[in-house]
Amino acid sequence: MFIWEGVSEFVAVAEAESFTAAAKRLGISTAQVSRQVSALESRLSTKLLYRTTRRVSVTEAGQTYYQYCRQVLDGLEEAERAMTNLQLIPKGKLRLTAPVTYGEKVIAPLVNDFILRYPELEVQLNLTNQKLDLVGGGYDLAIRLGKLEDSSMMAKRLSSRTLYVCASPEYLSTYGVPHSLSELDRHNCLQGNLDYWRFQDRGKPYNVRVKGNMKCDSGWALLDAALKGIGIVQLPDYYVQPSLACGKLMNLLEHYQEADDGIWAIYPHNRHLSPKVRMLLDFLDESLS
Repeated sequence: MFIWEGVSEFVAVAEAESFTAAAKRLGISTAQVSRQVSALESRLSTKLLYRTTRRVSVTEAGQTYYQYCRQVLDGLEEAERAMTNLQLIPKGKLRLTAPVTYGEKVIAPLVNDFILRYPELEVQLNLTNQKLDLVGGGYDLAIRLGKLEDSSMMAKRLSSRTLYVCASPEYLSTYGVPHSLSELDRHNCLQGNLDYWRFQDRGKPYNVRVKGNMKCDSGWALLDAALKGIGIVQLPDYYVQPSLACGKLMNLLEHYQEADDGIWAIYPHNRHLSPKVRMLLDFLDESLS
């Protein structure tokens, strides 16, 4: 193993031609510089410096050793600058995953903005509704919606989402407006992957089984069906907010609306966040909050 003791002190003395000046440059005592250089010469069994009462000069062997040491120290300084630059300017690969619809509508545009800001990044964004193994898949970050299940991950809440029950004015004029959860049984409820909808009754979560003539795993398809007056739908805000705002859909059963879900960024518990991941996390947090 290479022993570094004395190398920095020797280089400083060789360049300053003075133990006192070298000590000031390194921020240590002159005696400590002298001891380290003497120990280095003993370890190498070679005299590196000529010492007189008036000046210090480098021996021929010392000149050779100095050239190699200077290259090594320059390399270390360059390595430190590279690490500093990495913290200031994100570079390299960044892997994250997010649910398909939320990823397409919200996360991907923000990631694109982040890439525009830091073009030296190489980003892989995997949009899937499967909950991938972050450690096994080598992912730096994942976006999760709703209640978190994996306690082995670190989590940061970025935002929230609201579930809306809504229908078109045309549907409601034909079939009436439901005012209680029990009335949903008399309506055509457009279903996603689950056969129940989530509500809150008297401050507690409450699930209601629903039925209808359409079941689809695409929120956009369910939204289209609701807009065409086929039935009532329960979807997150990022699907329905524009249609609610312009009156194409009407919000229903607001009194029973479930408390907002969390939108989370999660990452492995035992993984130190690199500066580029931390900066993306902060960027998403700032943008979504």
